[in-house]
Amino acid sequence: MKLTFSPASPFARKVRIAAIETGLIDRIEFTPATVAPGQPNEEYSKITPLKKLPVLILDNGDVILDSYVIVEYLDELAGGGKLIPTSGPERWKVKSDHSLLQGMLDSMLLCRYEKMVRPEGLRWDAWHDDHWNRAWAGMARFENKSDVLSGPFNIAQIGLVCVLGYADFRFADCGWRKAYPKLDAFHQKMMERPSVKISAPPPA
Repeated sequence: MKLTFSPASPFARKVRIAAIETGLIDRIEFTPATVAPGQPNEEYSKITPLKKLPVLILDNGDVILDSYVIVEYLDELAGGGKLIPTSGPERWKVKSDHSLLQGMLDSMLLCRYEKMVRPEGLRWDAWHDDHWNRAWAGMARFENKSDVLSGPFNIAQIGLVCVLGYADFRFADCGWRKAYPKLDAFHQKMMERPSVKISAPPPA
């Protein structure tokens, strides 16, 4: 299998963590890819018209899109239930927690694009602030979710690790550690886990 990725992508990091945790990392070839707003990449667009990272390309040529769907595929390939509960109320709770975290990452990425990629005269501060507030309010939500912070290692915890790691990587001065000490303690604990430490983004 081949996975398109960038070391800076929190979505690709999620899949890398899952690949390590499911024991499938050695079956995946990591293929660097570069995508950016306003910059065409015709070759990558042939793989996915959405031009998003990551994408998993199976040995038969089939393409699996979206980081969550890729994690779900790897989890099933490894026997199922390791990272995503297979049934019952816990399955829907974990999936819903992850969806919130996925949306937070989407908003943070849009903030990054607004400040760093969009020409200065075209920037929309209110739009940026609204998206940042979504991510910040999401952190506040998880600060008080002891079931996620102290629960079993699953896709929700992986998603939270990727949110906090991306905050450190791209928004180092945002102050999330001071504002959310429980998240800080969670993140420090998670960084002791090999899959989390190995996949951390490079210095900004």
